[in-house]
Amino acid sequence: MSDNNSDKIGPDPSLLLVDDDAIFVNRLGRAMEKRGFKPRTALSVAEAEQMIAEAPPAYAVVDLRLEDGHGLDIVDHLRERRPDARIIVLTGYGAIATAVAAVKMGATDYLAKPADANDVTSALLSTKEALPPPPNNPMSADRIRWEHIQRVFEQCDRNVSETARRLHMHRRTLQRILAKRGPR
Repeated sequence: MSDNNSDKIGPDPSLLLVDDDAIFVNRLGRAMEKRGFKPRTALSVAEAEQMIAEAPPAYAVVDLRLEDGHGLDIVDHLRERRPDARIIVLTGYGAIATAVAAVKMGATDYLAKPADANDVTSALLSTKEALPPPPNNPMSADRIRWEHIQRVFEQCDRNVSETARRLHMHRRTLQRILAKRGPR
């Protein structure tokens, strides 16, 4: 990236990157450092929460699903410690419900993997409130069903039994649906 982002970053370039994929998070850390950020990396919820307690960063990129918990817990924890932080939720399991939950909890934006360092930088430094352009291919009926299930699941605090009861589904059927990626 040829233009210098350091003048857009602000006085505190601290960045926390949280992802359980060590290779990805280290590669992203190096790329973000080249763009003027001062990244620290964490591979778990526990490690990220410790880093936030020590020094809450001005920026964060948090994976949604981690080995020891949920990335939304990190968003909530960072928002309590540093209300002005710009937080991006990054995930390979994109769903409207989790995007809405992330934004409601204080995330600045939500990006689906694969997102590169340019996408992350743009999202972290974006100040415009404009809506994105409409999709070229609207969602299929199967995708809309899956999104609805994800929305109810988030509203039930990710409780499978309660979600199954509200959707009038068998719990095991719901578990199988939740374990799969959403249809395209």
